[in-house]
Order: sequence, then C-alpha cells, then structure tokens
Amino acid sequence: MSPAQLRVYRDLLDADRRWAAATRALLRARGWTLLNLIGAPGGGKTALLEALARVRPPLPAGAVIEGDCATTRDAERVRAAGWAAVQILTGTGCHVTAAAVHQALADLPAAGPGLVFVENVGNLVCPAGTDLGGDAKLAVLSVAEGEDKPLKYPILFRVARAVVLTKTDLLPHLRFDLARCRAALQQVNAAAPVFELSARTGAGVAAFADWLRARAAAGPPPA
Repeated sequence: MSPAQLRVYRDLLDADRRWAAATRALLRARGWTLLNLIGAPGGGKTALLEALARVRPPLPAGAVIEGDCATTRDAERVRAAGWAAVQILTGTGCHVTAAAVHQALADLPAAGPGLVFVENVGNLVCPAGTDLGGDAKLAVLSVAEGEDKPLKYPILFRVARAVVLTKTDLLPHLRFDLARCRAALQQVNAAAPVFELSARTGAGVAAFADWLRARAAAGPPPA
C-alpha cells in the first residue's frame, strides 16, 4: 500500500471529525441538544419518539432526523406525532454520517433551544463508533431482543449515556430475564441510567422525559 493511499484514508477520518466539530459549533449557536438513538431494527425507536411527542408538559421544542436505508415511513410517523422531521436515506450505508447530519441540522428552522433526536439506522454496531457531534448516544433495547445483548454488543452499551429498555408491556409473554439484563448492563456500563418503559401503554415514559428535560436544560456541551 503506497503512502498516498494511507493519506486518503487518514483524510476521510479527518473529514468526519471536521463535520462533527462543525455540528458541535452549530448546536452551541442554536442552543440545541443532539441525542443519537441507536438500536436494532424493530427495537422501538420510532414508537419511543411518538410517545415522547405525547408527554405533558411537552419536551422543549425540537426535531427528529430520521436515518433509514430506504423509505420515509418513520419520518412520516414522527411528523404525524407532532415532531418537525427530516429524512436521511443511507442506501447501503449502515449508519448516518456526520456530514449528512450536519446538513440536516443546518436545514432545520432555527427555533429556540431544545432537543434534536437522530434516529439512526437500525444497527447495534456501526453507529456506536461514529461521532456525529452530538451530546450523547442513547442505547435502545427491546425486551424482544433478549437479555444478553449488552454482553454481545458491548461497544454500544459502553458508550451509551443512558439505556432505554422498550416494549416492557410484552414481558408477560416472553422468556426475558429482566434481572439478568440489568446485571449485564451494570457489568458493561454501571454509570448509565436504565429506563424501562412501554411506548404503547406509556408506562415509564414520564421518567425518561424528565431525564431528557434535564439534558436540554444543561444545554449543548462546550467546545
């Protein structure tokens, strides 16, 4: 491999870092807190955003950046729930890029301070290692996926600022060991709070919304 090829790869990584830095500056200028929702397909990320749109008092004004390989279905769902929403289509890409997120943020109306969510492409691996310039990565895990996922995919749960355990209304119908899941999360990341909730029934959503309000009140991170 020639030195020129090595420089190309290095430059690509530098470009990602520059986009993330530009996004941090944009977030500070607008007072936005960017939260990156990461979880498997069908883990309940979109339903969670729909439930958060219903909480009272409402969360600080914000928006959702939807990431999917194809279709605008999830963006349409969260927009119908009341969020301002934009769509990033990644095609064969396994996660949204820092450049795409920055462009989507720049195109959003410059409303007052609030929360902006990125619903990343359904994936427990690739999005966990990508810096979008946001405030925090949030791991979304449904009880339908099994209690061992924090141990099988530790990178995501290790970097997560919080873990949201979704679809708890299904627990009576599943062989999901909640105690083992909690122990696995404690082993991988003891500092991250765990929010157990059901977007369908609303149980537990208020506690997570309170945590989000505290994040928004703290504002975007410093440079």
